Amino acid sequence: MTMQNPLKLVGKAWAGSVDRFGYPKVIIFLFLILLSVLAIGQGQSMPGFIKDTLLRTSMIGVLTLAMVPGIVSGIGLNFGVSIGILAGLLAGCIGVEAGWKGVGGLFLTILVAIPLSTIVGMAYGWLLNKVKGDEMTVSTYIGFSMVSLMCIFWLILPFKSPTMIWAIGGKGLRNTIALDNTFGQVMDKALHLNFFGQQLPIGSLLWFGFLCLMMWLFLRTKLGVTMSAAGDNPRFAAAIGINVDRQRMLGTTLSTVLGAVGMLSYAHGYGFFQLYVGPLYMPFIPVAAILIGGATMRRVTISHVISGTILMQALLIIALPVISKLVPDGAFSEVIRIIVSNGVILYALTRSGGNK
Repeated sequence: MTMQNPLKLVGKAWAGSVDRFGYPKVIIFLFLILLSVLAIGQGQSMPGFIKDTLLRTSMIGVLTLAMVPGIVSGIGLNFGVSIGILAGLLAGCIGVEAGWKGVGGLFLTILVAIPLSTIVGMAYGWLLNKVKGDEMTVSTYIGFSMVSLMCIFWLILPFKSPTMIWAIGGKGLRNTIALDNTFGQVMDKALHLNFFGQQLPIGSLLWFGFLCLMMWLFLRTKLGVTMSAAGDNPRFAAAIGINVDRQRMLGTTLSTVLGAVGMLSYAHGYGFFQLYVGPLYMPFIPVAAILIGGATMRRVTISHVISGTILMQALLIIALPVISKLVPDGAFSEVIRIIVSNGVILYALTRSGGNK
């Protein structure tokens, strides 16, 4: 009898946690605790892990936030956010070509990215309205296709900046474009906090938090509530006079714009632009992050964005050094790291249909 009570308490705690947070978040959290204990036992730098996790969260967070308007408006997980990412990269190249620098240069580049991504987002939203029911399949195909098509355009766009074009021949953009002399990490250099010898990226975190706040406020406006109603129950929304297609297009466009801004935020923290096939698989990371946070195909909140991004990035940051110490063979540890990182993404995707 005395042995059953603790087991019942554990069972109730597990069931309550799963009901409240969902399987992905609970399992990932427990795995993260295990890795953290191993890291402390190995003498790893936990302040360094915290700094890297926050940096990666600020980089990926806006891309994860880009999933929210798509889910709310009813198009589901936006695997076609690559279109917005490409618009952000194009705006970034325009900014480098123009010589824009510092925080002002970064926000000028964002201002260029917004109209570019709005135009392509509206066209993308129109297309998704024509293929209702197959949005995930079509968006994935469109995203892959546009990345492949842009591989040609990166070679023929008439940019002249020596930091972007190939040194030999003087034509075509390089695969990797450094942002050291333009707007790379400028927000973190302007505003940071010392934490046990580590510089926390306060500037980027405040930017991510600001965008989350703006999305939270938007979803509580009349327009945001209308979009949510159209996505939650399209038939009822149409019956009371809501133009469902228009709301879906709005959600798709907002998602695409946030994808462009998210790409610039990512490149800002990374310090580089990666062109050509660099954006090909980027949508899978924010999709997995928001699912790990507890979102479903029909329901999402800002807390899902924040918690999912932190959990996923913390896991990926801690896993590699812990595995490298457990398995000294570099090649084998890299294989395990790839299995862990891709396993997290696949597990999250398998849970995408839960909690309907």
